[in-house]
Amino acid sequence: MNISLALKAISLLWLSSAFGAALGFFTQVILARHMGPTMYGAFSASLTIVTLLAPLAGFGLPAFWLRVFGVEGWKARRWLPSGFKLLTHSAILITALVILWSFFFETRETVQRSLTLLTPFLVCQAIIELVASKYQLEENYKKQALWQTTPHAMRLLLIVAATLIYNELSVELVSSVYSVVSLIYISIGVVQLKKMTADGFKLKGHGPRPTQRTQVTIPSIRDSYSHAWPFGVAILFHLIYYQSNIILLQRLDGDHSAGLYSVAFVVINGIYLLPSVIYQRFLIAKIHRWSYSDRPLFRKVYTQGNWAMAGLGIVAAIALYFLSPVLIPVIFGSSYEPVINILQLLSLAVPLRFVAMSVGATLVTQEHMRTKVRYMGAVSVINVILNFIAIPRYGIIGAAAVTVASELILVSLYFFAAHRHVFKEHQLV
Repeated sequence: MNISLALKAISLLWLSSAFGAALGFFTQVILARHMGPTMYGAFSASLTIVTLLAPLAGFGLPAFWLRVFGVEGWKARRWLPSGFKLLTHSAILITALVILWSFFFETRETVQRSLTLLTPFLVCQAIIELVASKYQLEENYKKQALWQTTPHAMRLLLIVAATLIYNELSVELVSSVYSVVSLIYISIGVVQLKKMTADGFKLKGHGPRPTQRTQVTIPSIRDSYSHAWPFGVAILFHLIYYQSNIILLQRLDGDHSAGLYSVAFVVINGIYLLPSVIYQRFLIAKIHRWSYSDRPLFRKVYTQGNWAMAGLGIVAAIALYFLSPVLIPVIFGSSYEPVINILQLLSLAVPLRFVAMSVGATLVTQEHMRTKVRYMGAVSVINVILNFIAIPRYGIIGAAAVTVASELILVSLYFFAAHRHVFKEHQLV
């Protein structure tokens, strides 16, 4: 791996992700200021529900495609037809479930309308991840960066325009903005995905495109589902222990608490960009390839990555702890000052998450994904149970403490799994 080219690609992806996160951050700042904690909490809870269900729309296809192309190379194109069918069927099913949920289980009309309006956002997230996987396989990091940044820019522009036109931003109006942007990107994404079956697809790392067609077994939609579901469930479990606090706070402690925690979530999510870019946007396709073809390099990336992520995580945690009291009142306003204590507590989770990204990346390779899913599922259950105990008693601080505990349990399980399963033939350093 050319270190210079790798650093250049990572820098590009990180800068674009940071820019996209900044655009998303400013969008949330505008919404928080113009909607107030209560209305912002109601919208955030609706958006979180849709975000939680979004992985089920693609059902793990983006991550599965990265794995199967890393193993099979050009031959993996045989998985595309059944993958497209699985995407269509699952998107229709999940959209219908969200609409049914909004009408039969939501008592407030505002949340009902918001959930219905946000259903295109659910499908759009799956499309965006699939197209990003295509660009990652092509190692076309410029297009990957642009693709994942522009939706944030378009949402911000429309939200700013809405603030200039309307005196107050309603939950329905903001949901409509998210829906319009989603429909635009669904249309663009479908065009890009069709190129994977034609000459417009330029897979890297597996030699030139075969000039002669070879006899291959064409997988069915059941085959794609069977192989992709662990990746989809893993993302769902991740979102449960990472974002379900907002939903549970809204249910157990009200919209105001959900709004405060949503601001903390926006900040902490920006910090997690760096390890996410390194592992999910740049290294993961290569890690799949190295796990089969270059085990020494695979192990070296794992060991050095753990140390690097631990160091970066500690620096980020210290910065978050000391800068929160200064920046939160200035950026969000005095009504969001309780967020300071939440962020200072959540700073304990930052190094844990950074290291978990490195260790967890090894568990998506070869046959280890189901092990990772089991551990993530266990932590998700623990997280929800602890939240039901902590939130009624301690409110927002209880939710933040549960998040820290969940991150500690998860990274411990990841280390155990990596030692026992992935690198069992070596002694870990």
